[in-house]
Amino acid sequence: MALTPARRRAAAAAVTAALLVPLAACGSDDAAEGADGSAGGPPKVKLTVLAAASLTDVFRTAGVAYEKSHPGTDVTFSFAGSQQLAAQVKQGAPADALVTADTRTMDGLEGETGTPTVIARNRLVIATGEGNPERIRSLKDLTDTRLKVVLAAPEVPVGRYSKQVLDAQKLTVEPVSEEPDVRAVLSKVELGEADAGIVYRTDAATATDKVDAVDIPDGQNAIASYPAATLKSSGNSRAAAAFVEWLTTPEARRILTKAGFQQP
Repeated sequence: MALTPARRRAAAAAVTAALLVPLAACGSDDAAEGADGSAGGPPKVKLTVLAAASLTDVFRTAGVAYEKSHPGTDVTFSFAGSQQLAAQVKQGAPADALVTADTRTMDGLEGETGTPTVIARNRLVIATGEGNPERIRSLKDLTDTRLKVVLAAPEVPVGRYSKQVLDAQKLTVEPVSEEPDVRAVLSKVELGEADAGIVYRTDAATATDKVDAVDIPDGQNAIASYPAATLKSSGNSRAAAAFVEWLTTPEARRILTKAGFQQP
């Protein structure tokens, strides 16, 4: 039986609708797939954190913990002396947050950062070769000109703290070299290229199989503060703020304390 024009139009519309059903379903699947390739997942957020060299080991642990509790966020750290990090910020290096080993360096970046928050503190020790072969017992022993002593450069936070404690005791130490960060000082002692060096307690704790740590009495010591802040140039300001806030949580503080850092 021949179809009337009206019936032909209705049949064509039904066929078209039937063909569109699977296409709509495919379009729905594409929308559900996140930018990171996972179904329904949010886009990946990549954070770059500039951090003081003395945080190298503990922040690697902290980064793993943070990514586990914040799925979808990848954290990359760039470690160096605080003064080097400050120079990078001033030069416009792409990054989202900054953690320095002193408040002075952070304060020098006012206008470049959000409000800093101190997340931890640290103290100095004298690092010596394993077994302390030179029998170094105090800061005064570092004045012995027969010893090869390494210090951080005075513009580096740990170098400034070292000068502070030596000057307070009216001690003059002639270092064989001045290093760009605390890890470089530690490395010189580890490799036997120096008899001793002043480092943070937490750094010496990362190399107990290669160096010994001689405590400096509290009355002669200095307290290093670690402020963290977001960078105003960050393209991920909310995620950066979330990371800085997380550094003050009990979980983060447990990680820092286990590594030998003190509570702020």
